[in-house]
Parts: sequence; C-alpha cells; structure tokens
Amino acid sequence: MPLQKTKVLVLNASYEPLSICDARNAFLLLFGGKAVTVSNHPHNLVRTVSRSIPLPSIVRLKNYARIHSRRPPLNRKNIFRRDGFRCQYCGRSDQPLTIDHMLPKSKGGDESWENLITACRTCNAIKGDRTPSEAGMKTMSEPSRPTRIVLLRQENLHVVEEWKPFLYMV
Repeated sequence: MPLQKTKVLVLNASYEPLSICDARNAFLLLFGGKAVTVSNHPHNLVRTVSRSIPLPSIVRLKNYARIHSRRPPLNRKNIFRRDGFRCQYCGRSDQPLTIDHMLPKSKGGDESWENLITACRTCNAIKGDRTPSEAGMKTMSEPSRPTRIVLLRQENLHVVEEWKPFLYMV
C-alpha cells in the first residue's frame, strides 16, 4: 500500500489526538527526531535495501505542541464532517450537498454552528426561504459546535482499533 494512502494518528506529547496524517509525513516526523512510534501496523513494513521498518500506526510528538484554539473553525468542510456528509433532512448522502441556514439570512439567521446544516439540493429547494418548522421539515439532529475529536472521528469513519482509546471511542 502506498505511503500516501496509509493513515497515521498523530498524538501530542500529552497523548491527546492532534491530527491524522499519511505514513510519509509520519516517517518525516520520526526520522526528523520530532516524534516517537506508539504503535505499528501489525503486518505492514517499509523495505529498504538494507532493512525493513515497521509502518507506524500511531506516533507521538516528543515536544508538546501548543494548540492555539481548541475549537475547530467554522467552514464548509467541517460542517460536512460534523453532519457525516449526509442531508440533515432526508439522510441521503448520494446527492450533491449544500449548506442550509436553518433560520434564513433574510429572517436574521447568522453564520454559526447552531444555524448551519448540511442539506441536499432537493431538500434545500423545498425548504426555500423558510425555517424547517414553517416548511414542515424535521432535522435528523440538532446542530451544535463540534470538538476537534468529533471531527477527527467523522473524517475517518473506518478507525483502526488501536486508535479508539485515543479518540475516546472505547
């Protein structure tokens, strides 16, 4: 499997999950002396001319990386991640998705985690310039501000078993 397609969980020095990167970047952290291996993929090796190196599954930074903001930024990608890339009205994920203002801008709706949801074009057109209750539509979940860990989990739905304790999924 190519190094760019193999995912590696990156932990802070405090074992707090920071991000998920590809194996190539994990090797750069390891060989640069910035990280240590916490866990390896059980059967995957990277072979060089003179040796075989286990492919890391989890790496931990040696020095604590200060996180400026624990809150993820409000943007399209993070709204799609929070909502699981599904329409929050009909639950479909096979249609092109848009961002819908639950309280429309024309009625004083703002750009916030609590007002923006993912909707397919069909549902967004049906709802129009109305609130979901005015349109007789119900949302699958109440929108709220996600944590970084929730977004990490949503982005990587097929989580490796050994990552689960670090992503609070046990």
